Amino acid sequence: MLRENMKIWLKQYGLLALGLLAGAAGGYLYWRYVGCSTGSCPIAASPWGSTVWGAAIGGLLLSSFKKEKKYD
Repeated sequence: MLRENMKIWLKQYGLLALGLLAGAAGGYLYWRYVGCSTGSCPIAASPWGSTVWGAAIGGLLLSSFKKEKKYD
């Protein structure tokens, strides 16, 4: 039962979850290696801000590739 539910969840939200994780990792890495040395950049000044924004952009980007259901 749990395995079937997991398959359904992954089929429905898999791309979104992957995008969120990849975007969060990318946002953190951006803060870590590029960042903002002066602290005047609102997104890149803290690791939390860049991680959240990266997750949002990654989730939006990958979820846009989800196939739409066709209704006849």
